[in-house]
Amino acid sequence: MFRAEMETVPKIDLHCHLDGSMSLETVRELSGREVQPEELQVTDECRSLAEYLQKFDLPLQCLRTEKGLETAAFRLIEEVAGENVKYIEVRFAPMLSAHENLSGTQVVQAVLKGLAAGRTKFGVWSNAILCAMRHHSEEQNLGMMKIAREFLGQGVCAVDLAGDEAAYPMREFASLFEWARRWELPFTIHAGECGSVLNVTDAVAYGARRIGHGIALKDHLEAQHICREKGIGIEMCPVSNLQTKAIQKIEEYPLEQFIRNGLCVTINTDNRTVSNTSLTKEIEMVKKYWHQTDKDIIQRMKCAVEVAFLTDQEKDELLNCYSSAEG
Repeated sequence: MFRAEMETVPKIDLHCHLDGSMSLETVRELSGREVQPEELQVTDECRSLAEYLQKFDLPLQCLRTEKGLETAAFRLIEEVAGENVKYIEVRFAPMLSAHENLSGTQVVQAVLKGLAAGRTKFGVWSNAILCAMRHHSEEQNLGMMKIAREFLGQGVCAVDLAGDEAAYPMREFASLFEWARRWELPFTIHAGECGSVLNVTDAVAYGARRIGHGIALKDHLEAQHICREKGIGIEMCPVSNLQTKAIQKIEEYPLEQFIRNGLCVTINTDNRTVSNTSLTKEIEMVKKYWHQTDKDIIQRMKCAVEVAFLTDQEKDELLNCYSSAEG
């Protein structure tokens, strides 16, 4: 399949961060200065997730007003529409934008307004995932979850835990996700990006329906079996996984192993700008290095629909997109 044809394939992106996906032009507009690409993008010399996360500082400064939040959300939908993304779950951390003049609730409302405007203009269906942050206090993270509960089913579909996984292991957040379960908040969790398979199995034990990245599952067949039996979606982001050194060599990337062992693997962008990627580029990479055919790519997209935070009826609507694509 040539790139032009690949761009027309209906796509699903379940793991895309708003702050890491703000275009250079949007950051320039909102910051009011001439921003250079290297201020937002990592290079192949990136040594770790902690170093990768430094690229978020400037975009986050642009997400501290309602205008900035709404604009960023709208522009992201405009961008993904260009490669025929049919559904995207956009994640962000409200408490990183909130301050004394902007509440967490206002942050969420502004993003949802931008996403809704994007759907109206470009026809791209979206939901928001609200992120707790590993370095935030439990009080801050619980405050975020209360907001998520307020907007659940009204543009917000789930919550997440993001941040420096190596510095904050999963077991520190058991009580936080006990609250998520009590409040019936669906959740995904960033886990296994920094080498700890225990973080993955703990996340699943706490009730996560999906795992962000999950690279540490590599060669751990028992943990993979647990994820397969529970139908856990694995949100793989090949370009960023290599940049953050979640895996050291492209030959060691476990995508084929996970698929072969029956895991529900999805292909995602993570951070379109920081990683200088798109869903089309991710698919090209998967086809080139891991022997995935056009039919396999369609199956990855259908798998994404299966584990999306949607109702069965909504999933059926999305699956209809693939009837003609498979033919």
